[in-house]
Amino acid sequence: MATLRFGIDLGGTKIEILGLLVLEDGTNKVVYQKRIATPKGDYHATVQAIAQLVLDAENELKSDSQLNPIINLPGLVGVGIPGAISSKTGKVKNANSTWLIGEDLQGDLQNALSRPVQLANDANCFALSEAVDGAASGSDIVFGVIIGTGCGGGVVVNGQILNGVNAIAGEWGHNPLPWQTASDVALACYCGLNGCNETFLSGSGFEQHFLQRTGLAKTAEQIVALSEQGDVDAEQLMQDYMTWLAKGLASVINILDPDVIVLGGGMSNIERIYREVPKLWHNWVFSDAVDTQLKPPKFGDASGVRGAAWL
Repeated sequence: MATLRFGIDLGGTKIEILGLLVLEDGTNKVVYQKRIATPKGDYHATVQAIAQLVLDAENELKSDSQLNPIINLPGLVGVGIPGAISSKTGKVKNANSTWLIGEDLQGDLQNALSRPVQLANDANCFALSEAVDGAASGSDIVFGVIIGTGCGGGVVVNGQILNGVNAIAGEWGHNPLPWQTASDVALACYCGLNGCNETFLSGSGFEQHFLQRTGLAKTAEQIVALSEQGDVDAEQLMQDYMTWLAKGLASVINILDPDVIVLGGGMSNIERIYREVPKLWHNWVFSDAVDTQLKPPKFGDASGVRGAAWL
């Protein structure tokens, strides 16, 4: 029998479910996918919404005459969350979706679904997806990077997520940007510190730096477009951004020495990053050569929910 894995991507505005059918020969295919709005601010409604998504998916797949004879139900369930599970309390911490903080999400979902449920940080799920069968498939050490609204990361070693004793492995966004110069203006971070990687490398940080330099409020996409059109200020910020990213990733390479770094989030769509950043990071990597590869994600926005299925 084939194994059915459900991945859930729990976001601040939407919840996505993906059904991944893993066949006996190890191949897999997507057999179900759906998105609904997140019941923002309502914890109990969020738990119920996730449970109902899984149960509805199973009922629909049961009625599929081609799939029903080969799938093994109930399905396995993994959930990617915008936070982490505290090793001290077993409850959610560090979540952007603040109504999850302090709640026993894993226990409540297991009770609602009457089965084990695996939870992991959404950046860890992204890294796992790309390590299992994505852009970094077959690699021993993978660092999955999120550079979107925020700046996060996840580490996968030999196909397993590295959580760490504090459940924060890979959270490089709240390390300071290394090797800062006088021209690198350190902005305040929501965490209470100044000069975090997130304030330089996230899309929102990128926009803040442009606003500070020019007085113009532009989206990251607009700034990138301006740089491509020859705007001097936008192009200078792009050059600085790639230097900042090279520095930030160089510090990770010096500690983790990953085979592959995979970028996700809105800023990962800037194609020139993959050409230019590896030309820069050798200036800060403590090695005579840097063989680490920098890659875009194979599964794009679907990597997080696929990674949750692989939990």
